[in-house]
Amino acid sequence: MRRVHLIISGDVQGVGFRAWVLRLAQSKPITGWVKNRKDRTVEIVAEGPRVELEDLVKACQHGPEVAWVEKVDIQWLEGTGEFANFQVVY
Repeated sequence: MRRVHLIISGDVQGVGFRAWVLRLAQSKPITGWVKNRKDRTVEIVAEGPRVELEDLVKACQHGPEVAWVEKVDIQWLEGTGEFANFQVVY
């Protein structure tokens, strides 16, 4: 199990990005969370099999149709198993 920490910049708030990530993560064996940050970026912490997380990262580099992703900062870490599911954090 691996963990990936993403910070996504661009026009990513107010366009359904969190709900889109939630649906995507819940369709895979991925746990963790997604949230909007005060600096108008979206942050994701996700855990699961590396191949599934790589798919999530690739999808987030484009985002939903109405989003515009400028940059994705990616940090790979060891998984901790601390999450029971994937959720939106407010």
